[in-house]
Amino acid sequence: MISSPVVAIIGRPNVGKSTLFNRLVGRRQAIVDNEPGVTRDRQYGVVEWAGRRFTLVDTGGFDAFAEEEMTVRIREQAAAALGEASLVLFVVDALEGLNPLEVELARILRAKGEGRVLLLANKVDNPGREEGIYDFYRLGVERVFPVSAEHGLGFDDVLDAVVRILPAGDVSEEKERPLQAAIVGRPNVGKSSLVNAILGEQRVIVDSTPGTTRDAVDTPFVFDGSPWVLIDTAGIRRRGKIDRTLEKYSVIRARRAIERTDVCVLALDAEEMVTDQDANIGGLITEAEKGCVIAVNKWDLVDMGPRAGDEYKRKIAESLKHLSWAPLVFTSALTGRGIEKLLGAVSRAHVQFTRRISTPDLNSFFRGAVRAYKPPTYKGKSVSLGYITQEKTGPPTFAVLVNDPARVHFTYRRYLVNRIREEFGLEGTAVVLRFKAKKSSRC
Repeated sequence: MISSPVVAIIGRPNVGKSTLFNRLVGRRQAIVDNEPGVTRDRQYGVVEWAGRRFTLVDTGGFDAFAEEEMTVRIREQAAAALGEASLVLFVVDALEGLNPLEVELARILRAKGEGRVLLLANKVDNPGREEGIYDFYRLGVERVFPVSAEHGLGFDDVLDAVVRILPAGDVSEEKERPLQAAIVGRPNVGKSSLVNAILGEQRVIVDSTPGTTRDAVDTPFVFDGSPWVLIDTAGIRRRGKIDRTLEKYSVIRARRAIERTDVCVLALDAEEMVTDQDANIGGLITEAEKGCVIAVNKWDLVDMGPRAGDEYKRKIAESLKHLSWAPLVFTSALTGRGIEKLLGAVSRAHVQFTRRISTPDLNSFFRGAVRAYKPPTYKGKSVSLGYITQEKTGPPTFAVLVNDPARVHFTYRRYLVNRIREEFGLEGTAVVLRFKAKKSSRC
């Protein structure tokens, strides 16, 4: 599912794995906090070094002995990362010294084979702290790499070793930018279950407790021959309901996921119809000017009367008017119902999100739309429209020349946007229309 080789970061809780991950991928993708267990799911990122590319995966703290349910699930996620990794970065804390958990983890990692594990002693912020790394040679490694994830020290040697170990044949060039799709919604609507159903594996931890997903988790995969990145996000609560610093970070990451994605899948709970918070999240998608598909999840739990689907569509049309252009798919992550339809809808939305329309076709349509409904006057002054052109894609953004942009009423803007959608079939994507003043015009 991942074209480039995988390098997994493994270590016990709170040794700085996520800080190291963020440093190597070059952005704050994983949440970092002093509370152990913040990272729960596998988090993927791409690293380039010396003309080579590989996929880096962050994992939760590995505790080989604890048997609490969440700890076991985190351990399973880390084990899955180990299974797909070509190379492991085994991270230890140089300040705390060798821990019995690391002795056991080293025994497990020996199965990867000699030369496939690099030991990184983190938190070596100055040369005086390097003395603390020598005890880790008891783990049977040939070399310990002193690094500081917080200050970015020691990584040149680590990355040189990584690209030297990874076979050249393992590295493949990225041929096209992947489609990025984020699953967003309130807590406990089944976002992580949808991710697992799409991927066909227990990729992210699922639990009935709200807040199980804390980070925005990126997973690259291939659908219908094209590269995708699927982003699972934390549930977005109302501002008044967010009362913990860690949860605030989670919600911020979910909102940032909306900003950096191409198409959002707004997950709704079929048993609860549409709530005010669903509408608020829909507003975030609209403001971010993204593509969108609405997934009514848990459809297997709804009383399937002959008119159930029609009733739900009516409710959504009333409550999510700002997303009237978003296609609707009924899904069940539990049974797999509608998953293929959902992926197809997201793919089609992405096609429209990146659509470019020729200037002649645009202006031929535009002249007819203006003849059919001329712009109303503004305080007795006429509105003179020139031509239309497409400025960019992602989303389709159009500019119309006008004698005075302030004279164009918002209802006329809405009319033109709706006509553009109808004419060119721009379903599943935001459409942006801007009015620009003519350089030489008379009022």
